[in-house]
Amino acid sequence: MSKTETALNVMGSRLDQRPCPMIYVGPTKDFNNDQLEPRFMDLVEQSASLRDKLARGKKSKKSRKVVSGVPVLFAWAGSSTPLKSTPAGLVLVDERDGMEASVQGEGDPVELVEARGDTYADFKLGVTSTPTEGNVETEIDEASQLERWRLADKEQVQSPIWRLWQEGTRHEWAWPCPHCGEYFVPRFKHLSFPEKADPVKAGAAAHLVCPTCGCEITDEHKAAMNAAGVYVAPGQTVAKDGTVTGQPPETNTVSFWVSGLCSPFQTFSKRVTRYVEALQTGDAERVKAVVNTGFGELFSIGGGEVADWREVAALREDYGAREVPVGAILITCGIDVQGDRLVYATRGWGARFESWLIEHGEIFGETDKDQVWGDLELYLSRRIEGEPIARAMIDTGYRPGRKIAVPVNRVYEFCSRVASARACKGRDTLDKRFYASRIEVDLRGKAKKTGLTLWHLNTDYFKKWVHGRLHWPTDQPGRWFLHRDATEDYCKQIVSEVRIVRPSGRPEWKKIRQANHYFDCEYLNAAAAHMERVDLIPDGASRAVESQATGAPAQAQSVAQTQTMIAAAVERRSIASYAQRLNRR
Repeated sequence: MSKTETALNVMGSRLDQRPCPMIYVGPTKDFNNDQLEPRFMDLVEQSASLRDKLARGKKSKKSRKVVSGVPVLFAWAGSSTPLKSTPAGLVLVDERDGMEASVQGEGDPVELVEARGDTYADFKLGVTSTPTEGNVETEIDEASQLERWRLADKEQVQSPIWRLWQEGTRHEWAWPCPHCGEYFVPRFKHLSFPEKADPVKAGAAAHLVCPTCGCEITDEHKAAMNAAGVYVAPGQTVAKDGTVTGQPPETNTVSFWVSGLCSPFQTFSKRVTRYVEALQTGDAERVKAVVNTGFGELFSIGGGEVADWREVAALREDYGAREVPVGAILITCGIDVQGDRLVYATRGWGARFESWLIEHGEIFGETDKDQVWGDLELYLSRRIEGEPIARAMIDTGYRPGRKIAVPVNRVYEFCSRVASARACKGRDTLDKRFYASRIEVDLRGKAKKTGLTLWHLNTDYFKKWVHGRLHWPTDQPGRWFLHRDATEDYCKQIVSEVRIVRPSGRPEWKKIRQANHYFDCEYLNAAAAHMERVDLIPDGASRAVESQATGAPAQAQSVAQTQTMIAAAVERRSIASYAQRLNRR
C-alpha cells in the first residue's frame, strides 16, 4: 500500500517547503538501517531542490541527517531515549502494530513521541500500520447506507493502530460499482472464488461481487474505481457522482482505513491465491498474516467470541473412542495434573494439522503417591490400534494446598524415566511459541547430576489456536474432530475460558466455567503437535488398516503412496522421523 513511501514523500515535501525538525519511528533498528535510511538518501539525491540542502560529512550519520538546516532523526521502537529526548515539529510512526506495547517499560511509543511536539504550535503526528489482531463486526450507516466497521470494545481489539483509528474520524475508502454506480466499501467478504478449488484455480476465478447489484467486478475495473473513489466518515453521505456531504465526527484525530483490495500493485487473483495457500497449510498464524497484510483487516486466531459448547459437540464424527482414523499419522496426549487425579486427552494428527480426538478421561489417585503415576505410565505405554503415543505433555503448573509442591517433582521424576513424556509450564506472555530450559531436581526436590528439560509454552498462542479450530472452514483441511462418544462435560470444558485483553495490551484468559481441565489438555496437545512438526506430514499420508475379513492390509496402496511422498519430503525437509514411523507400521 506504499505507507512507508508516503511517509518519505511527506518528509521530503516538508523539508523542501516548510522545514522543521523531524522524527521517523520505525519498528526495528535493522529496518531503519537497511530499508528506510537508503530510501531517504535516494529521495534526497534524486530531488534537485533537496540535494544541495543536505549536510554532508560528519553531520550525516546513519540515524541522523541534517536537511535544510534541521535535523531528521531515524528512531526505532526498541529504544526509549530518542523517543523522549528530541523536540520535533513532525513525527511519523510507521508500522505501529509491529512495536511493543511499552518501550522499555516507559510507555506507549506513540505517547512518548507525541510529547516531542509540545514546543511546536503546528506539531503533526502521523501513524500508519497494517492492523493485526482483534474482533470487529460491520454495521449499516444510517446516513450513507454504506456497510462500515462498527466501533468495537477495546478489550476485543488488540491492534494498536485499529484502536487509534477508532478514536478518529473513521474515514473508509469507498468505490463506485462499475455496473450500478452505487458506492460500497470493499472488503474481504466481497471476494468470490471457488471454495474447494486449489490455490491457482481459486485465484484464476477470483472477482469481487457488488453488494448492491450482485454484478462481477474484476481487476480491469480497479483503476477507474480508485480514480472515482472517496473517503467517507460515519454520518456522511456520498452521491453517485462522488460528492461527499456532511460532517465527520468531531475529534482531534483524522483517521483513514483502506482495504488491501484497492492496492494497484496486487490483483484480486494474487490476494486469493495467497489466502487459499495459507488456509490449506492449516497454520492459523499464516492465515492471520495474509488477512492482515493482504486485506488490511483484523483477524483473531481464537475465532472471536468463545463458542457455545453445542458448537463443540457438533464437531463429533462417526468414529468411536480409541479408534484411530486412517489420516492420523501421529498421536499425542495432553495431561493436566490435579491433587486427586490426572486428566488426559489423546489426539491423532494428520496433514495440515487435521486432528481427531482419540480418547479423553481421568486417572484417579492422589498425585503425590506412586499409584496414579504408575497407571499413567501403563496408559502411555499401550498402543492404540497399533499406534504409539509419540509425545505426552504434562503440565507442572498445579500447586496443592501445602508448602511443598510434591506433584511438580513427581512430574519431573516421571518425565525423566518415561521417554515419551515432557514436563511443561504455561506462560501468559512469551515472544515465541515455546522454549526449553534445564531442571536439576529429583523426586525429593534434590539436585540431580543429569538434568531434565522443562518446556515453557505460550499459553495465549496455543489456547487461541485450539479455539480457532472450532471455527475452521468445513471445506478446508485442518479441521478439529471429536469422536461420537465425546461427553457433554468435555465439550463444555473446551469453551470454559474466554480471552480478554487488558488496556495495557496484555492478554488474559478468564474462566467462565469452573472446570477447564480438558481445555488445558487440548492446548498441550496443540503444543505437542507443533513441537513434533506435524506441519511437515505430507498431504495424503494415511495409516495401514488391516481388513477384518482377511487380516491383510486394506489400504496397502495408500501406504505405498504415503511412503513415496514421505521419501520425497525427507529429501526436501529432513523429516526422517515420519518415514521411520511408517516403516514400523
